[in-house]
Amino acid sequence: MKKVNVAVVRLVQFVVFVVFTFIVMAYFGAIILLPLDAVALLIKLMGFVGLHGFIGALLAIPAVGYLVLMAYKTPGLSKIIVETGLDLVTTGNKTTDMRPPCDINRPTFKQHGSGCIM
Repeated sequence: MKKVNVAVVRLVQFVVFVVFTFIVMAYFGAIILLPLDAVALLIKLMGFVGLHGFIGALLAIPAVGYLVLMAYKTPGLSKIIVETGLDLVTTGNKTTDMRPPCDINRPTFKQHGSGCIM
């Protein structure tokens, strides 16, 4: 039964690790893809208005670049975004490093650093 409990704990740790890895990748991927999506939407909008796609791209890329520059120049915004992503990484790391609590009265467990080992 002890091995089953350890296996379940390891399975939960792996699932949490995979979920947090996906969340962090999606977070930083969204930061990269948002300006590219804005360019694509502006090109489509200018095509709807009647401008050719190439001319729309020539106008949309500097417009989105200017918006990214304004976001970059906003005091503390880039720091907040990066810190939020790093907090996600830290939370995921702490969650996967969690170990089951020790029951010191049981002879099968012995105290070890930050957790218990059998």
